[in-house]
Amino acid sequence: MFKKAIELKSHQRLSGADRKKLKRTVKDRFPAASDSDIDSLLPPKAEITVAKFQNRVHVYSVEAAFPVFFDIDGRGNEIFPTVYALWKVPDLMPSFLLKGGEVSRYVIGGADLMFPGISVPAEGLPSFSAGEPWAVKVPGNPAPIAVGSTTMSSAEALKAGLRGKALKITHYYRDLLWESVEGHYVPNAGFLEDVVFEDPASSSCQTSDSRDDATDSSHNQPSETNGKEVEDSVGAAEEHPILDSASVSQIEGKNDTAEGITSGVADLKVTDTTTADEMVVEDQQPLSIEDVDMLLDKCLLQALHTTVKDKDLPMPGSTLWSNHVLPCRPSGVTLDIKKSSHKKLSKWLLAKSSTGLITAKEDKHKKEAVLFAVNRGHPDYSSFKPEKRKIEKSEQTTEHSQGESRSDNKMLEVAEIYKPSVHVNPIFTAVGAGTGMLYSASDAIAVVYKYIENENLVKLTNKSIVVLDAILCDALFKGAIKKGSTYPTEIHKKDLGSTFINRMQAHHIVTRGGESVVRKGGLKTIQIVTERRQGNKKVTKLSGMETFLIDADALASELQKKFACSTSVAELPGKKGHEVLVQGGVIDDLAKHLIERYGIPKRYIEVLDKTKK
Repeated sequence: MFKKAIELKSHQRLSGADRKKLKRTVKDRFPAASDSDIDSLLPPKAEITVAKFQNRVHVYSVEAAFPVFFDIDGRGNEIFPTVYALWKVPDLMPSFLLKGGEVSRYVIGGADLMFPGISVPAEGLPSFSAGEPWAVKVPGNPAPIAVGSTTMSSAEALKAGLRGKALKITHYYRDLLWESVEGHYVPNAGFLEDVVFEDPASSSCQTSDSRDDATDSSHNQPSETNGKEVEDSVGAAEEHPILDSASVSQIEGKNDTAEGITSGVADLKVTDTTTADEMVVEDQQPLSIEDVDMLLDKCLLQALHTTVKDKDLPMPGSTLWSNHVLPCRPSGVTLDIKKSSHKKLSKWLLAKSSTGLITAKEDKHKKEAVLFAVNRGHPDYSSFKPEKRKIEKSEQTTEHSQGESRSDNKMLEVAEIYKPSVHVNPIFTAVGAGTGMLYSASDAIAVVYKYIENENLVKLTNKSIVVLDAILCDALFKGAIKKGSTYPTEIHKKDLGSTFINRMQAHHIVTRGGESVVRKGGLKTIQIVTERRQGNKKVTKLSGMETFLIDADALASELQKKFACSTSVAELPGKKGHEVLVQGGVIDDLAKHLIERYGIPKRYIEVLDKTKK
């Protein structure tokens, strides 16, 4: 809407009648706003002006300064607040939360918001209709970064598998409307020039509050409780590491919670784990700094021997911590990086890198240490004998011993893979890699980096910049640049991998036991929806189970026995699989059953309870 300069038609002061009309329009458009909220944006005694442009857009400003609202058609039907208004009243309108601050780079770059970039709450996708005004926020930052209107309803979004465009952006931070203000500003330090992260001040306040709360309740809880909370938050950071380890933990911990199926399922798991840990911690002595350092080194060596594979490198530090180091800690022992002498995950990894055990470097843009290589000939690695840990099957067997056979519940493996397209084929050919093979994301990125190394395309004055030759430029941008626009001559390394992967053909492979299926496109999610039928009865519908090699008829029969209710199976229109209908509102229990019995990752299950008001 405000990507290009628009010629101003007129600029005038609003009359008293027009002021009242504007307030009524805002109140009707945003019913959640209180009278005090509206008065703070449109003060009763302040002068309000309207700027009318050639494209019929009206922009309303207070005291001829900061714009607070803009009307797309000039008739009041599509009026939106500006980011300046939302920075005063952040909850004026509902908002979508991004999966991470890195996604904001595309939104404030002028792109519309896509469903894959949205963090879905634990209770499921909120209900909305097409054409509703919504804002966009970054995890950990209360100030919205953009506004727009929904392109489809929540029901249509679930049917589409949460793919496609979610929000048509009409105004965003750093567009021409934001820049048109003399003395434009940002609400907090999280707003950078080309990206928005969490608010550091808000983060520090939360940390301070949590410490105060912990101090007040210390006579009721073990001294290690705070350490466990920090450990759990660090352990939740798995995707899009973009800040230092502590900040990443807070952002991605929220994202991981949003990917949970239901709060009941998540709470159940957290409660069980916490209780077990606290029972052990009450009997153990607080670890000293030296003990924590030794435990960190032991867990790292255990992880390097058992779970960290060379094919998975390079690996972000947060992923190493959450997926490999934490699982290697002794049972009942908390592992808090802040209680070590290093204080931060990145400093610890860089310290181990200086000893030669690993090769780790800090990404200055993502502000996180990245593990690049493991020196398996290092004396510390060679002299360490990894522990052989028994797989705890007793509890799992007990859970399913009541009439449930696990013979059909084989291990599920899901992987996203990519096939070279006509765009990137020259790159693969140049380095001798096959163009008809399927590659993981890390393997594909390794190919393009090998090409860059062979052609010596790294900029001499800035090692983080890659100079584009004709072949690489075509591979990344041919057909994606609008006519009349100039092709870029260089690209930052942090953008190279994602851009290269997006030019390949997405596939996915699902393996369960000895059965394995490779399909084109991204992996579709399982949808669980609860609705009301005649007589105020609830029914729960499940679809998409074929993606994970689950037979619909067998599942329906199983659920009939488990929930003691009637079930049925119907074929979806267009031969898009089957739908299992379960009588009753069993949305939480059904999601939990899919996770525990069939091993479906939580992020691949979408839930929507239409019975909630």
